[in-house]
Amino acid sequence: MYLISVYFDDNANRILQNLINKIANVSGNNFMILHQVPPHMTISSIEARSVDVLIPAFESLRDMISQGEIQFVSVGQLLPYVMYSTPVLNEYLQRISGIVYGAINDIEDISVSRFYKPGSWLPHVTLGKTLSEEQMIMAFEILQKSFSPFSARIVEIGLAKVNPHEDVIRFKLKNG
Repeated sequence: MYLISVYFDDNANRILQNLINKIANVSGNNFMILHQVPPHMTISSIEARSVDVLIPAFESLRDMISQGEIQFVSVGQLLPYVMYSTPVLNEYLQRISGIVYGAINDIEDISVSRFYKPGSWLPHVTLGKTLSEEQMIMAFEILQKSFSPFSARIVEIGLAKVNPHEDVIRFKLKNG
């Protein structure tokens, strides 16, 4: 499996990493830290036999997507074991979701997860993963005390392998 994800400005990274660290500290679950998963928002999840078929389409995104602003406004749960922060699905996020999907959709022998297609995508940044029921409660309690809405700027996009997370290509988005 491969992911196309966006990455944030330094301030947003600090805020998100702080929330990830707080969940790990309070729950004892350090999955995100142990696996060195950086704060990111996945735009597409793709099953492909080889990353080589994805690289040309991914490279085409370099001129099609620019930096943009988003607002993180809430936290939530993907039951049974994920805590996340979610931004408003604004016009910018809808546009980049459509651009990424359009760039990869026609590649033969790949499959895009139904959860990452335009119109069925829940934009989110995972803050805690593989949490038990008790850890979910602890994570929620610390997020309830620690989270407040914040702005973020999307400044990079990357193509990565999963398990373990490994960047294949990552580049800065143009200012615009």
